[in-house]
Amino acid sequence: MRKKILDSNAAGVQVPERGNDWLDLRQIANIEASSEDPLFPIESVFQEHENIGWRADQEGEQLLRLIFDEPIRLHRIQLEFVEKEHRRTQEFTIRWSSANGGKLQEIVRQQWTFSPGGSTREVEDYDVSLDGVAILELFIRPDLNAGRGRATLLKWRLA
Repeated sequence: MRKKILDSNAAGVQVPERGNDWLDLRQIANIEASSEDPLFPIESVFQEHENIGWRADQEGEQLLRLIFDEPIRLHRIQLEFVEKEHRRTQEFTIRWSSANGGKLQEIVRQQWTFSPGGSTREVEDYDVSLDGVAILELFIRPDLNAGRGRATLLKWRLA
């Protein structure tokens, strides 16, 4: 085994990403969102160089659904959430189906506590082996404690 520790804070040093041939989801899928703040549109989570992200226009649970034009194969799912203003414990679930209207299967369910001045950024990177994906859903419960809160998402990438 070979090991190398990279200092991501050193000037000019970037931590290399794993082979990331990110899919251009704007070209191969439709997105459905249960709500959207007009200043933070859902399509911004799929744009590589923008850091606007999506935000719900209302509090409570939110659903984001990708419907692919043709079934695809996925081997990686990456999500990035940022919350700098409110302390909250969020839970999200990723589900998929191989057919439109087919039974959804859960891939992962994850909880994270955001804390301004502390933990404000969550990045989840999942290796998956899914073939024939027609639908991919992201269900967000933005605040498990108060049951309210506003869902946000900075990036959603697939490979």
